[in-house]
Amino acid sequence: MNPILVIAETRRGELREVTAGSIAAGNELKQASGERLIVAVVASDPDRFAPELRYEGIDEIVTVPTAYEHFEPHVAEAALESLIGELRPSVVILSHGADSLGYAAAVAARGGHGFGSDVTRVAWDGGPIVWREVYGGKLEAKLDFLGKETTIVLVRIGAFPPAAATDDTGAVRELATDLPAPRTEHLGFVEPKTDGVDITTADFLLSIGRGVGEQANVAWLEHLAERLGATISASRPVIDAGWIERSRGVGQSGKTVTPSIYLALGISGAGQHLAGIRGAGTIIAVNTDPTAPIFSIADYGVVADLFAVAAALERLTVEAPCEA
Repeated sequence: MNPILVIAETRRGELREVTAGSIAAGNELKQASGERLIVAVVASDPDRFAPELRYEGIDEIVTVPTAYEHFEPHVAEAALESLIGELRPSVVILSHGADSLGYAAAVAARGGHGFGSDVTRVAWDGGPIVWREVYGGKLEAKLDFLGKETTIVLVRIGAFPPAAATDDTGAVRELATDLPAPRTEHLGFVEPKTDGVDITTADFLLSIGRGVGEQANVAWLEHLAERLGATISASRPVIDAGWIERSRGVGQSGKTVTPSIYLALGISGAGQHLAGIRGAGTIIAVNTDPTAPIFSIADYGVVADLFAVAAALERLTVEAPCEA
């Protein structure tokens, strides 16, 4: 039996939320393959994270203690190689983020394992099958890994809804292994400039694009978003112009979002942007160009001037005010 292995991600003494998405992907493969699901935690005090890993489907938690407080790629690399050697997993799942990109590919290359990055879907057919977007989201590539005993998969953050919580945790055991000393020195964390809003957790996003025309129109649309109970976000042209905080950018150069409602005003829908919104529940697009790419994935499309639609929405909020 070759289990499904998920690598939990920690930072600054906390279990990162992206871990729940990785576990969800692992659960999909577990259900399709019938294999066990193991979650590993590599940290200076990994046992304290075990009680937080209360997600459905976890059969076992493996802790790997290190002597180092912060993430270091060479230490993580050696820990992952030890886990693969000990557990012989068919699949290893990590989040597609800055930490895993620093070591996962190196482990795959040295071990001759299968490797897939920025994965948005997974399946099982005698082995793992994954999908990832190519050509800026215009196409989707299907990858299989014939002949590979172990495949390392990096799943796109936000592509999988978080795993369901449970009151139970899996059995916990420690994997003791000799890990190397770090080759880099951790100097500190530099926080990105942000206004404190995380658009990845928003249930309703009102997103604006190049069609807003000028910065003077942004304040009105921000007010409209507030009236609708939505969170304002934007495509890259608006972000690059400096009209909205960079932390509110959506797309491959920004954030992948999964709101229940995504209202796009004046966004044409370049592939990079579409890649960041495919997980949204309902996409409503407003654009004057009927051939705009965003209409190809929108659930509802309105070929109209965004300002006319925004004005109509504003009138509705005045007549029947929305409660945030």
